[in-house]
This record gives sequence, C-alpha cells and structure tokens, in this order.
Amino acid sequence: MAMLSPILPDDADTVINLRGLVVRFGTQTVLNGLDLDVRRGEILGVVGGSGSGKSVLMRTIIGLNRASAGNITILKQDTDGVDGRGLDGEAAKDLRRRWGVLFQEGALFSALSVAENIQVPMREFLDLPQGLMDELAGYKVQMVGLPPDAGAKFPSQLSGGMKKRAGLARALAIDPQLVFLDEPTAGLDPISADAFDALIRVLRDTLGLTVFLITHDLDTLYAICDRVAVLGDGKVLAMGTIDELMTFDHPWVKSYFGGPRGRAAAPQKAA
Repeated sequence: MAMLSPILPDDADTVINLRGLVVRFGTQTVLNGLDLDVRRGEILGVVGGSGSGKSVLMRTIIGLNRASAGNITILKQDTDGVDGRGLDGEAAKDLRRRWGVLFQEGALFSALSVAENIQVPMREFLDLPQGLMDELAGYKVQMVGLPPDAGAKFPSQLSGGMKKRAGLARALAIDPQLVFLDEPTAGLDPISADAFDALIRVLRDTLGLTVFLITHDLDTLYAICDRVAVLGDGKVLAMGTIDELMTFDHPWVKSYFGGPRGRAAAPQKAA
C-alpha cells in the first residue's frame, strides 16, 4: 500500500531523506538498503523489535556510525554514506548545529552542572560571552519545565525525569530545527512519561521542530506521533499513522499494536 511506504512524493517538504542505507559491523548487517523520508514539522516515531537497528539508524544519520552504502540528506544537505567523508569540515559543523540529540538516559556529563551541560553546544558552535551563555542556559532550563535552581545542580542530584529534561534542554541549546530523541520516556513512571510527551508536543508546536523519536512506549506513539516507521529485516517495513499500520499484514506489527499493551494504549473510541 502506498500509504505505508517510507518514501514520500518528490514535492513533499522533508528534512531527512535516506536512500539505500546500509550499515554493517564486521560481518553483521544491521541496516540493509533502508529508505526513509521525514516530513518537516512532524513527530516521527521509530519502532522495531530488539536488535532491529533503531539506535544504529539514528546514530548513522547524525554521523556517529559510518554507513557502508547509501545516501543521507539532512536539511537538504547531502552526505555520502559510501565513503564516509560526507561534507567538508565547516559545512559538516554548520549542519550539526542545526540539530539536537537526546540520548538514552540523558547522557549528561556527570562532572558538569546542568547549566554547564547546556552550554556545551554553545561552546562548540558559538562564540558567546559567559554571561550570555548563563542567561541562555537559564532560559532553556525553564523551557523544559525544570525549576530555576536546577541549573546549578549536578546530574547525580537529579531524578530520572529531571535528567531527561536536562538532556532535552541541552539538545535545544542552540535552537535546532531537528531533534533526535532516543527512548526519551524509558525508565520514567507513567505520570512523568505523560508530562514529557506533553512537553515534546508543546515544543514541537511552539518552536516548529521536527522530531525523530525512537521509542517502544505505545502511549507515546498514540499521544504525540504523527506517523510511525516500523523497522525490521534491516529496512522500514511500513510507515504511516497507527490506524494505517493496523491494516498492515505483518506478524510483528499486528502483535505490537494489536496485543494487550497496544489495545490498552489505544484511545477509546466512542461507540
């Protein structure tokens, strides 16, 4: 079905385009000819079974893994996945400053305060006086719903939910157009996870972000994702809304969305 294709029409407004992406580690092929388009302004959920390559896909898009073959276009700039050289130094740096990343568990630097963590991208990409960086870090702390005094705290002094918000503040430090989130609600209690989902939706709407979100959380998929990409066999098996995916005849997809957890997460429709 065309609606479940990972490739959008040529005239679609996209910010990520992957064609024939192959990623190998030694003799193991994780991604094998993967195609994917991400629309500007959407929250795209990426799901798949354990070992399906979700995090590998994200890390390859942002350049932390080297592709064995294929092409990656991000924000209309091409990188060559075959030779791994991609863009030259300044162009690559300019491209990296246009996205932010929230890794699993927040990945905060333990020896830095929250404010200092948020300032890391500012120091890498910008040339700002310390006073302005302090002011901007305080603004980002408030933007993600942390109390003002959180900026002076160290990661070890934060709860799991606060660490995720601090990591998100760092991802938003230099006003990116595109944000990558890797399992952002993993390990959070249901109330904290719901609050984090709501925050992502508000930030997308107010800042005009495009969000690439890896998750296994069915509540998150139903609550905030515009479309969902299902990974399997090294490719995107299907891509669409959850209602569209429910029509896809694949055992894993049917079990994932149609099983007890999927039925519990699904919004209750009026009779």
